[in-house]
Amino acid sequence: MSDDHTDEERTFLEGRDRWLAESGGYGHIQRTRPLTLAYGLTDSPAGVAAWIAEKFREWADPASDISIDTILTNITIYWATNTIASSVRLYLESARTPLRFAAGERIDVPCAIARFPLEAPFPPRSWIERVYRVERWTDMPRGGHFAALEAPELLAEDVIAFGEEVSGPGRSVS
Repeated sequence: MSDDHTDEERTFLEGRDRWLAESGGYGHIQRTRPLTLAYGLTDSPAGVAAWIAEKFREWADPASDISIDTILTNITIYWATNTIASSVRLYLESARTPLRFAAGERIDVPCAIARFPLEAPFPPRSWIERVYRVERWTDMPRGGHFAALEAPELLAEDVIAFGEEVSGPGRSVS
């Protein structure tokens, strides 16, 4: 590991590596064999249901109130629109064009981060601030990977507050 990292960042990298070893199989197959996976999921409603439901079970905050009807609607949309293949292929395309920044390169557009506690792995603020101009950082009290379904009111309030902060005094984005 680089000496340029803080203790918090080294801890994040170690945790990320553990998470990838234990839970990153989905990402590996989606990056390396998306069509093989897609053929199986496209041919099987039970397969696509299992694939998606597993992610909700593993990545959502257990305290979230995501109804089974919402999960089944999500699965049905993938099935009825035949879009599971394109959703898994995105991982291959992203691996071919990784997000990399040169030393000292920065994105100077104001940025807001809503940090949901069960979204993992998630880098520490110092890591993100190396490249992004973080104007607002909110540590949310609950939520996981599916924040818009798990805590829509928290996410919406935070987006609106950030919009009002960057739009200037007396100007509203709502």
